[in-house]
Amino acid sequence: MATPSSAHPDDPHYVHRTGWLRAAVLGANDGIISVASLIIGVAAATPEAGPVLVAGVAALIAGAMSMAAGEYISVSSQADSENADIAREKEALAATPADEEAELAAIYRARGLSEGTAALVARELSAADPLAAHVRDELGLSEHLAARPLQAALASGVTFSAAAAVPLIAAWLAPAGAIMMTVVAVSVLALAVLGALGAKAGAAPLIPATLRVVGWGVFAMASTAAVGRLFGVSV
Repeated sequence: MATPSSAHPDDPHYVHRTGWLRAAVLGANDGIISVASLIIGVAAATPEAGPVLVAGVAALIAGAMSMAAGEYISVSSQADSENADIAREKEALAATPADEEAELAAIYRARGLSEGTAALVARELSAADPLAAHVRDELGLSEHLAARPLQAALASGVTFSAAAAVPLIAAWLAPAGAIMMTVVAVSVLALAVLGALGAKAGAAPLIPATLRVVGWGVFAMASTAAVGRLFGVSV
């Protein structure tokens, strides 16, 4: 069956990007904030570059593995729930097809169709592909929004690693005694770029998205810097 052409090809929707975009933005944001915050916290406690870099590398590796595993497990749980609901719909359609068609018609009436039109739509969709109609209109699932565990895990792990490398490289190249301020400056800039790119990819307002990402990042880095200053212990 041919895919229908879009009614507005010059103004496309972006809902099909939500799965990987959410995981990618989450991974990149966490990569910058967590690794930068840890580096800043350690740098606030000790001026030596060695412990700072070791902590940064460890945070990058552990964080990337944690993000990928966490995304895979959480999205797999979502996929399991979706598949269980679909299986129940299959059983119901096989056991009571008339009741399921009536349920579909009730859904369309609730959305504003007249009783006759709702019954006609439910009957024709049930004749064509009843399971697809129930999955879409009763369960609210679609191909674009379906859970994809591996895609989410890869997007999150890869973007975490790439983003976490930014504050780590900044710490490595920073002049002696200026690690903390260098990492702060570079990380804030990276967060601003991330917020802007995320907004662009999702066709969202640029300024609110950028301020949201930068604001929470600065708060996290300030918190860990305060902890490092407070305890001031060598790591």
